[in-house]
Amino acid sequence: MTVPEKKILLIVMDGVGDRACPELDGRTPLQAVDTPNMDWFVSNGNSGIMDVISPGVRPGSDTAHLSLLGYDAKAVYTGRGPFEAAGIGLIGKRGDVAFRCNFATVDGDLNTLDRRAGRIKAPDTTDLVKSLSGIVIKGVEVTVREGTEHRAALLLRGPGLDSRVTDADPHNNGKVLESRPLVPEAALTAEVVNEFVRMSYDKLKDHPVNKRRREAGLPEANILLPRGAGSFPNIDPFPEINRMSAACVAGVGMIKGICGVCGLDVIDLPPACTGGFGTDVVLKMQTALRTLKDHDFVLMNFKSPDVCGHDMASAKKMSAVRNMDAAMKYLRENMPRDLVVVLTADHSTASSTGDHTADPVPLTIYTDGMIMDDATEYSEYGCAKGRLGRIRGHDLLPICMDLANRAEKFGA
Repeated sequence: MTVPEKKILLIVMDGVGDRACPELDGRTPLQAVDTPNMDWFVSNGNSGIMDVISPGVRPGSDTAHLSLLGYDAKAVYTGRGPFEAAGIGLIGKRGDVAFRCNFATVDGDLNTLDRRAGRIKAPDTTDLVKSLSGIVIKGVEVTVREGTEHRAALLLRGPGLDSRVTDADPHNNGKVLESRPLVPEAALTAEVVNEFVRMSYDKLKDHPVNKRRREAGLPEANILLPRGAGSFPNIDPFPEINRMSAACVAGVGMIKGICGVCGLDVIDLPPACTGGFGTDVVLKMQTALRTLKDHDFVLMNFKSPDVCGHDMASAKKMSAVRNMDAAMKYLRENMPRDLVVVLTADHSTASSTGDHTADPVPLTIYTDGMIMDDATEYSEYGCAKGRLGRIRGHDLLPICMDLANRAEKFGA
């Protein structure tokens, strides 16, 4: 007898886990908000908590999503740069080195005055990027692609490159740094980065965009500062490994980049689905369910809880949780029967510290026919009562594959 296969919807509520907040009487934002729809999935599914990388390891969003997709993040992760680049359509190949970049404001001595150039954005950044196109340095092709606001990506392609170099970006309002090789093999890459930074200043300082901004009293975007170098990883495509079609529904460039590098189809979202706090969460859920009609697996990312955690705004994070619950209400009322639903996070973002923590994240998996457990509330403690126990991130996909009747038998 052939058992029908189910589809999988992995919902990542970015940074939704938290720690006890004094202003919430020792509760977390999840515990302080009524979430009847998330709780319905808990009451009718199985729950637990999850160390997305491993116990005690603070995950980045990039490494966490790799783990949630079933990869050994410690083996395949090469740095954030390639995923940021891929997220804005600059997808390289094995051997290329990519960087995250900021347009910044510096003085004549290359002291950084504003790392975000007044949060400059298109069309000014579009014109500035054009002036940095078509550059070749020491036989290395240089490609620049604009991102959101002051952000951009830098891709280097050529023989002899190695991503093990330090940043040129000082990460504060200090002197622009010289990139240094961390291993002898990276000497060429550091030289190219340093020459590119100097060249970007020479090309941008008197650019018409900056002349206009100077006259208007706005910060000039007169340099491009690279950081976060990484080699494009040689990742086996997710659809091939798991023998199912897959897609990503996300508004954040880096998440789209990770999924794109892993071979997932990146779905274009309506303008109202920005990924931030103002995202139309129901419209985003509608997009995910529509995508499931012609894909077996969809990863969906909601960014707003993470943003609120970084802002140390527990009350605003509570509002983000309420929005998530509204999306789950739509899902509950409209999901197909042949679906495995996962509610989880890529990491916890503590409102008390404003940063990611290694605290395990809440996890709920729902599909028809599950054995009920004692968990009834979607929260850090509520999910810990469930029968899934405490798992690691790379265990999640195999569990879902089994519940979706897609797992191969091990042995005879």
